[in-house]
Amino acid sequence: MKILTLGRQPYAGTVDAMRAFTEARTTDTPDELWLVEHEPVYTQGIAGKPEHLLHADGIPVVATNRGGQVTYHGPGQVVAYPLVDLKRLGIYVKEFVYRIEDAVLRVLADHGVTGHRVAGAPGIYVKLDDPFGHAALTGPMPGADAFRGLGKVAALGIKVSRHCTYHGVALNVAMDLRPFLGINPCGYSGLQTVDLAKIGVSTDWSTVAGQLGKRLAAQFTR
Repeated sequence: MKILTLGRQPYAGTVDAMRAFTEARTTDTPDELWLVEHEPVYTQGIAGKPEHLLHADGIPVVATNRGGQVTYHGPGQVVAYPLVDLKRLGIYVKEFVYRIEDAVLRVLADHGVTGHRVAGAPGIYVKLDDPFGHAALTGPMPGADAFRGLGKVAALGIKVSRHCTYHGVALNVAMDLRPFLGINPCGYSGLQTVDLAKIGVSTDWSTVAGQLGKRLAAQFTR
């Protein structure tokens, strides 16, 4: 897998480039992994409900063709776009998502953080009161207490066209978290969003981008 660290890139232009890459690729085209950072933008997935955007406060809102609801991208967040031929790799979408989440879990573990999956809610979460503890997750709590005690540190949304993937995963490193208050993150009212800095990890974008790039490439290299 070819890893491209592209740095700060406009969101809409990056999506156009991923789509063009995917449409032009052949069965012989090597897979690529793009690592980027975006200017502040809200992105609304194809299933997105407008009521989950509470207030934009001047931040652009872009409709996009990935799965999922509304999320936020901004400086201090590593966004990884795996452009993978699933058929050639011999896996299905569920396994693809599982491997992305596993890569994020491994990056968190590199920093001593225990990440968690939540059934039916793609992405990775941490326990707000004990992000470094190793106890297994027992939640989320039912009803109005859904996600109580959890913070979302990585959001995931993908698109598959002709067995080939684009879009991907966003891991929060050290960013201004206030824009997340303008949305119901990924469609969940009251869900708190955190970054590594907030839970006590001192690191930077370049370090985490390198770690996530290596972990993802290992997941998708035969």
